[in-house]
Amino acid sequence: MTKMKSQELLIGAHTSAAGGAYKALLEGQRIGATTIQLFTANQKRWHSKPLEQEAIEQWHETLAETGMQKIMSHDSYLINLGSPSEENTAKSREAFKDEITRCQQLGIAFLNFHPGAALESSVEECLDRIVDSLVIFEDQIAKGSTRLLLEATAGQGSAVGNRFEHLAYIIEKLHHRLPIGVCIDTCHIFVAGYDLRTAEACDATLKEFDRVVGLKHLYAFHLNDSVKGLASRVDRHANLGEGQIGLECFRYLMLDPRTREIPKYLETPEGPARWEKEISILRDFK
Repeated sequence: MTKMKSQELLIGAHTSAAGGAYKALLEGQRIGATTIQLFTANQKRWHSKPLEQEAIEQWHETLAETGMQKIMSHDSYLINLGSPSEENTAKSREAFKDEITRCQQLGIAFLNFHPGAALESSVEECLDRIVDSLVIFEDQIAKGSTRLLLEATAGQGSAVGNRFEHLAYIIEKLHHRLPIGVCIDTCHIFVAGYDLRTAEACDATLKEFDRVVGLKHLYAFHLNDSVKGLASRVDRHANLGEGQIGLECFRYLMLDPRTREIPKYLETPEGPARWEKEISILRDFK
């Protein structure tokens, strides 16, 4: 297999869709990205208007013009597919159905989502409800090419997905039924207890992920440094090299053959001007 050149690697950020989804593509182009993540609707609302045909066409025209690849959507923060509340689960499932529809209309590669939160239920019950929720979308997801990606979480509050075993449990139940995988957020897994501060630590964490989940199920990274320390379970993103993880982790992920060509999306603070610099740093690692 030919090693991809640095300029071909898929690196981007979560860009703004304010004024229309196509605007996120243009912002990505301005910062030197080759991929982006975006919200396809307001992430703080349960219901959004369906995409108009004109907006869909404008998206596809801009996508062709910018050459962006492996676009990732992030679902609404309100959605909890593992909620113990029947009412909240029903609302979450309906909102997630709409997320899939928009991704399919826009030809988006990945729909990234936080697995869920147990709230007053057990972790095991929450994981089973997530599985039951996702099975519902089997027929719908088969109509397009979007893959569902479980985001590894920080484990704040009652959120599940902070242990590789949680992700493995869901994937084992579902990967034969629908396209599913994992997005590793470097800040999240670090504060969840998986060390990334040195090359040796990164290697050990990747080997642990491979043992528990399987690297074949890893499709994307969120690249974020962490304000908080190892195993703190507090999700606070920092700019690359300015947090508790340090720059060596990101150099490692850009150079290691297991992770080099996996799409990577920045969610660091400060926005486009900073992302342009960080994309350049990532591409220049030797």
